Amino acid sequence: MSDVIEIHGLVKDYGSLRAVDGIDLSVHRGEVFAFLGPNGAGKTTTVEILEGLRDRTSGEVRVLGLDPWKDNPKLVPRQGVIPQDFNFFEKITPSEAVAFYAGLFGKKVDVTGLLRRVQLEDKADSWFETLSGGQKQKLGLALALVHAPEVLFLDEPTTGLDPQARRAIWEVIRSLKAEGRTVFLTTHYLEEAEILADRVAIIHRGHIVAMGTPAEIIREHGRRGLLTFHAPAELADYLRGRTDRTVVAHDHAVDVEVRGPEDVLQAVRLATESHIAWESLSTRSDTLEDVFIRLVGQVGESGEEKPAHEGSP
Repeated sequence: MSDVIEIHGLVKDYGSLRAVDGIDLSVHRGEVFAFLGPNGAGKTTTVEILEGLRDRTSGEVRVLGLDPWKDNPKLVPRQGVIPQDFNFFEKITPSEAVAFYAGLFGKKVDVTGLLRRVQLEDKADSWFETLSGGQKQKLGLALALVHAPEVLFLDEPTTGLDPQARRAIWEVIRSLKAEGRTVFLTTHYLEEAEILADRVAIIHRGHIVAMGTPAEIIREHGRRGLLTFHAPAELADYLRGRTDRTVVAHDHAVDVEVRGPEDVLQAVRLATESHIAWESLSTRSDTLEDVFIRLVGQVGESGEEKPAHEGSP
């Protein structure tokens, strides 16, 4: 399988601050690849280097076999980009915007068909300033598709959108994959990455801390299963002294790590013998979000990356 994106030993310094510290990754042709990390992890810096907006300090980077910084004029016609918080001219309609972009790329585009694809046909003649946040993001995606790019960089394309708008963009991403296009996606919605991505990389403090399919990452870094008692913390204290499985108390609930039916039966028996009242129980497996929090801390951890317009390019 050919690689559309190749990164080897990528380093990016801002003075004494090392934002990206020697990362390696590859993205296969035709896959959806999710790049995840808390604020300040090096995520946005890496994406901007791939898009050709920043030069690297050291390391090798190739997108479609080209250096994004040195070969940017050759790469731009082959890639599509939707930045965070997409914005555009206030007094322009989606139809005019798509036609304008088509002219820039020298392409003939079915404007109505493209707007229909992103579910924006009914706003074709509305001014940009009147569009909702979700509609603006849909237009950004439409513009990124005008020139039929081989690879798309979608930087948090569904942030702040309502569930219906988010799922509309999910359908477009799925259709791009079906067409054999490559999507490099950043998102703060871990469920989104788990649903859409073929593979995922998690970056933290400039390092890749996990990479693989969502299932592989969960299998390697997650707990096999959790039995949750809706019970007071006293039950956790009781169970800890009687089982070698991990027991955690939180929010009026007690989680017990289980690896099979025997563990479940043992935990229920011990809870019954404790004579500590518990209301109900449920079982589940770790999600990608559970693993993400375990690896890097809380989602939305403090710290911000240096925006593209600051510092040396």
